[in-house]
Amino acid sequence: MRRAVAVRLSALLAAGALTAATGVALSTTTASAATGGVTGYATQNGGTTGGAGGQTVRATTGTAIHQALCSRASSSTPITIQVEGTINHGNTAKVSGSSCNTAAGVIELKQISNVTIVGVGNGAVFDQLGIHIRESRNIIIQNVTVRNVKKSGSPTSNGGDAIGMESDVRNVWVDHVTLEASGGESEGYDGLFDMKDNTQYVTLSYSVLRNSGRGGLIGSSESDTSNGYVTFHHNLYENIDSRAPLLRGGIAHMYNNHYKRLNESGINSRAGARAKVDNNYFEDSKDVLGTFYTDAAGYWQVSGNVFDNVTWSSRSGDHNPAGPNPTSNTSVSIPYGFTLDGANCVPNVVAQTAGANKGLKVSDGSCTPQSPDPTDPGPTDPGEPTDPGPTDPPAGANLSLGAGADGSSKASGTSYGNVVDGNTSTYWSPSGSTGSVSVKWGSATTVSKVNIRLASGSGTIGAYRLLNHDTGAVLASGSGAGTVSISPASLKKITLEITNASGTPRIAEFETYAS
Repeated sequence: MRRAVAVRLSALLAAGALTAATGVALSTTTASAATGGVTGYATQNGGTTGGAGGQTVRATTGTAIHQALCSRASSSTPITIQVEGTINHGNTAKVSGSSCNTAAGVIELKQISNVTIVGVGNGAVFDQLGIHIRESRNIIIQNVTVRNVKKSGSPTSNGGDAIGMESDVRNVWVDHVTLEASGGESEGYDGLFDMKDNTQYVTLSYSVLRNSGRGGLIGSSESDTSNGYVTFHHNLYENIDSRAPLLRGGIAHMYNNHYKRLNESGINSRAGARAKVDNNYFEDSKDVLGTFYTDAAGYWQVSGNVFDNVTWSSRSGDHNPAGPNPTSNTSVSIPYGFTLDGANCVPNVVAQTAGANKGLKVSDGSCTPQSPDPTDPGPTDPGEPTDPGPTDPPAGANLSLGAGADGSSKASGTSYGNVVDGNTSTYWSPSGSTGSVSVKWGSATTVSKVNIRLASGSGTIGAYRLLNHDTGAVLASGSGAGTVSISPASLKKITLEITNASGTPRIAEFETYAS
């Protein structure tokens, strides 16, 4: 169905920006991304750190972004890519490598992890070029503009989505970005921010979404309900026809957003979805909350919202707005901490903070924008170990003895099998400061404790994650060696992923225990 957008910015958005030169520059400086500021559901499931602890690379073309991904030691080696200039079809080619899976005409973040893309300097503009995240986890995208991505016409990219996520994506933080189109589906555009096919633990914060027929969706059909745990806060949705967002199944938390000129419908909760809608400001809009275009009902919990010149249609058939006096029909428990700005000050706070090139300013709940501290370590999952440190090994049988082992980034002369042989004089080392080693079994095995033992002469583990390799779930994270307890997990493979180290770690034993 054609949904006409009221305001067009075609001429403005077609204007060129910087001419980007092909190439990539390596740097050992600290990334400028404020990675400590991650909020919302992206703090859960082990947290979202992106490329923290890895190398920082400067890129001025899409090809250079792909080259940076492909030049890593492995697909999980942390990296921060600082982007400046205009990224477009003319400078974005496919690059091949064992640590990447890229494509031309799109920024392809496929089957990778631990990556930050951040705009720096005079800014980063992805012009008619979308960002595609598939089968990936722990991704940060910050301080960039993505505009005029088309699914029909010329040129096309990413199915018309400015940022699209699909297929088992986990832990993505998109922050201080500007996503914009110049019309609706009839003009060749699709969604600005789409999630489907089992995408979870995502936060969109301090961003601008405007001039599009579709703001975004969570779930591509009424049967695609495995997505969710998404937070939207301090964003501006302006001149959007519908899907702000569309939520099928799952849970979403919307707070302190400014919705301005939602032309047909806004938050569309359907197919059993539950939306928590707190202290938002809805202005000059129509049917901003409800279940639309389906008879598969969704639910919402509302509090503290302002409805300024909002009109509501009558309920009829598959059109069920929540207004004119929205009341809660469910309750939603939020597992993370958050501080609400008063709804009346949301338009002013969002105007000063949301979008690319705003200095990464944030709000602390006082209705006054603040500059972030880039060195803030940020929140982690409650109860998650941050530094287990050396402790006495647990009692019971070491399940790793007799199990298999594999991994990535193996240093010359070392063996994965050395971590499961019961001999502390033999070891595995990564080829640099990052890498992973796994213990695997032929059938599901329950593990509730892990003990990492270092060989003599070892460097130290600066940061690590323990992963359920079967599902990709983060079981624990921290630094150093020793014993760590985890929630009992039944799995066939468990992975120790070292994301930062001082010197070269020598992992003598990767011990696992049932209790």
